[in-house]
Amino acid sequence: MTVVNLTMSPIRKRNCFLIFIGIVFVPFCFFVILSAPDMSSEDALVERIAELQVRIQYLDSMYRSRQEDLQQMSQHFDQSYNVDNNTSNSPHASDVKHAIRNMSGLHVASGLNPSVSIKFPTAYQFLPHLLDDPNSLKLSYMLSKNRDGVSLVLGIPTVKREKYNYLMDTLQSLIDGLSDEEIDDTLIVIFVAETDLDYVLKVASELERKFPLHLESGLIDIIAPSPGYYPNFEKLQITLGDSLERVKWRSKQNLDYAFLMTYCQIKGTFYVQLEDDIMAKPSYMTTMKKFALEKTSKKEPWIILDFCQLGFIGKMFRSTQLPWLIQFFQMFFNDKPVDWLLDYLITTKECNWDKRDNCKSDKARVWIHYKPSLFQHIGMHSSLKGKVQKLKDKQFGKVALFFPHVNPEADVTSGIKHYKQYSLRRAYHGETFFWGLLPQPGDQLAFNFKSPVLVNKFFFRSGNAEHPTDKFYNTTVEVQPVEAVNPNSNVLNVTQDGFVVVGKFDSAGIATGSIDESIGRINILRLNVHSESDNWAILSEIHIQEKMGKR
Repeated sequence: MTVVNLTMSPIRKRNCFLIFIGIVFVPFCFFVILSAPDMSSEDALVERIAELQVRIQYLDSMYRSRQEDLQQMSQHFDQSYNVDNNTSNSPHASDVKHAIRNMSGLHVASGLNPSVSIKFPTAYQFLPHLLDDPNSLKLSYMLSKNRDGVSLVLGIPTVKREKYNYLMDTLQSLIDGLSDEEIDDTLIVIFVAETDLDYVLKVASELERKFPLHLESGLIDIIAPSPGYYPNFEKLQITLGDSLERVKWRSKQNLDYAFLMTYCQIKGTFYVQLEDDIMAKPSYMTTMKKFALEKTSKKEPWIILDFCQLGFIGKMFRSTQLPWLIQFFQMFFNDKPVDWLLDYLITTKECNWDKRDNCKSDKARVWIHYKPSLFQHIGMHSSLKGKVQKLKDKQFGKVALFFPHVNPEADVTSGIKHYKQYSLRRAYHGETFFWGLLPQPGDQLAFNFKSPVLVNKFFFRSGNAEHPTDKFYNTTVEVQPVEAVNPNSNVLNVTQDGFVVVGKFDSAGIATGSIDESIGRINILRLNVHSESDNWAILSEIHIQEKMGKR
């Protein structure tokens, strides 16, 4: 049976793809140049062209991935139908036939066109346990709107922590640092690196309660791995003289990063590795993107753009280069920590061992540090049990510890004793933050207004960058209206002493909301603590906003 091979050669396919890119993107470049209102400066033009260049590289990488899938399908098809006419279809078929005739009586000719192909190592060779479970590489959980094609993908792995989980603080900081335009061009991927589905669902539920609009818009993806993705950590080889617990911790971290990078690779042009206990500077997204495009436009070779001096935080890569890291982490996951492996990879790629004295400068050319840093580590308690992490990035600069506002005139009282000069009165007037000792049930912070006010909105932020765990937990916001409210009201939540509950502090330590007009003017606004706390409590922002012209 003769089967006609209708498929194009890989080279022809690639040429067609590049022609298509040229047809689509060259006119687009002219359109952007001619139509964009901010194209007056040469710098803006150069940046636009650089952005198109990296976008084409990203699309080419996606094409190569699809081409690999098609090639595997083609090989499977050829083997299934035992195609035996490849020689006759070859461009050099006549030369091959002539050679065969001259080999009459020899077995050499039988070696032409064998059905055997070589097979390169895959992840299964480095992680053989993946073969034990057919679902080992499937996601066990995914909440996503399938956003892709963005400029920046932020990868955040998170795990159970023994004391405090900083994830909500981290995510709040990242979102606060994005403009509306930046939000549309960014994807934040939360990788819950746990196989306990109850815990995964708990984290996802908390994220949905805290960030419903950003989950719905597609800014945030939540994923979790299959239990079969991880090996038996009890059987790992002990390396570097570390304890088994530390070997398990760093080996899992390597596998977590590889999994997260693999998921994120096809989602956007650039990938940034973050951790779940950091804070970000405003406009960090545009700063990183502009810096990357500037290096591209100047044709400066780079592998890593580093926006934080600590560990693996704030490291930016081209998505097209992530396969190098993924493969490297898989090969040596049991041997060294992830930040060491990153350094060894760059050393291997860039350093000339005959000129070892130049290695540091060789690496610096492709591992470029941006100053000042855009991210700061805020976590005190590591995900490794018993490890306290106090490192701070000195390049980040000073962090605002409180946010002052002008509030209505009021007498303030506190049932929580303040520490040193950090009183509630000074915090209310925007002079510092309030810092109180161990809140107890029944403790109240009250703002008794000099004249009744009609409140539009209120905002309370607890904790700050230096003490992120010093928050108000299980604490409600309550108001006392000028006109008494029926305590049996089915509409309002009224306390026994006539206060109306209008809000409460969430898991990120924030209480915000507006007050229903039916409540009218209020005499007192208070914070009411309902349970004992293991930490001191900070109020770093107090903002009570009156309705204009309604005094």
